[in-house]
Amino acid sequence: MSSYSSRQAARKLGLLPTTLSNYIVAGKIPAPKSITTGGITVYLWSDKDIERVRKLLPKIKNGRKTRYKKKQVTGKRQQVTGKSKTKKFAAEGTK
Repeated sequence: MSSYSSRQAARKLGLLPTTLSNYIVAGKIPAPKSITTGGITVYLWSDKDIERVRKLLPKIKNGRKTRYKKKQVTGKRQQVTGKSKTKKFAAEGTK
């Protein structure tokens, strides 16, 4: 059983190493076995850990929250606001 560094595990998962560490800190993925030496924590990733994270990645949705998405504006609404702006400017020009 081989162990990988976080950088190697991120490369196997198709992520940046900083993204992988941010997911661990945020609790989005479980932390693998770690060793702390001189105040630095080094994670040791096994093949099993990498596969577990690979299954969790589609559920994370790139870390973006989708609760407060901007609502899409319909075509009619865009036309109405566009006309009202032109009327407003036309009215200002006649003063």
